[in-house]
Amino acid sequence: MGRVRAGLLIGATTALTFTVLPGTAVATPGTASSAAEAAQLVADASHELEVVTEQLNEAKVDLQRQQAAVETAELVAFDAQQQRAALDGRIRQLARSAYTAGGASRSQLNAMLTSDSAGDLVSQLGTLDAIAARTNAAVSEVAEASDRADETRAEARAAREKAEQSVEDIAAQQKDLEVQIADYQRQFDALDAAQRAVVERAHGGSEPVRASRAERTAPAPTGAPAPSGAAQAAVDTALAQVGDRYVWGAGGPDAFDCSGLTSYAYQAAGVALPHSSRSQSQMGRPVSRGELQPGDLIFFYSPVSHVAMYIGNGQMVHASTSSQPVKVDNVDSFPSYNSARRITG
Repeated sequence: MGRVRAGLLIGATTALTFTVLPGTAVATPGTASSAAEAAQLVADASHELEVVTEQLNEAKVDLQRQQAAVETAELVAFDAQQQRAALDGRIRQLARSAYTAGGASRSQLNAMLTSDSAGDLVSQLGTLDAIAARTNAAVSEVAEASDRADETRAEARAAREKAEQSVEDIAAQQKDLEVQIADYQRQFDALDAAQRAVVERAHGGSEPVRASRAERTAPAPTGAPAPSGAAQAAVDTALAQVGDRYVWGAGGPDAFDCSGLTSYAYQAAGVALPHSSRSQSQMGRPVSRGELQPGDLIFFYSPVSHVAMYIGNGQMVHASTSSQPVKVDNVDSFPSYNSARRITG
């Protein structure tokens, strides 16, 4: 998103959206196509920021995975070091015993002098060789395990550093986009009520189906099995957030982005989901659009950058964009349907 687009939005929301007549400060609405153009710039900017925010959410999830991998690798490396230290102690003890006994040659000589028969000699010499072989094998095995643990730990640390850098880079992109969105929002706020209505109609397409505070229950599904208890609990929780603010990166309890809302709703139902639409699109099992049940997660765009929760009868609840609170929409009103997943049941 370049600064040129910010200039385009200024033109779309001022010169194109309304016209200031010479000699007067009264603004009059422009044509519908002008409002649509202004709305499209707002929508494009909001969507681009949502994409970056979901990338940041995914990067944070990946960083958590890498941190967990580092912690596991540290434990494995510590265990390997303990084994090596214990074996080193045993080896030193054996070395001292061999030195006190005069070394391997003297041990073999002692075996010859103390043997009652050739068979006994062979047995004693074989035992000495077996002990040495087992000791050497143990030393090699523990050393190899320790080296592998050290390599795994180094790789995990490098992956964590890469994930940390990714979070920093994407966060910088997000910050830049947030500045631009704030500029767009100020321009939008400068419009009067009539002009805003034109832009919002153009931006929203068909009018969204909004749930009032008194109507926050999922519609009874028709022609589909009842959802699982966890899925219904998630639906009820998500609907209870209708009207809450959209905030990029937020996961509740009073503000949400898209994946923050769905993870918050399922957490209330006892199901842990990562705060990332892309990660959530790999959870549960896939379902076709015709098989949707309340509680199923619906994903949009490719690659996935938006998630909503199906509530039945062709409707979904979602945190849609910065210009709208958490709301209920028709599934068909949102562009670029990608896929759906059933999390429970």
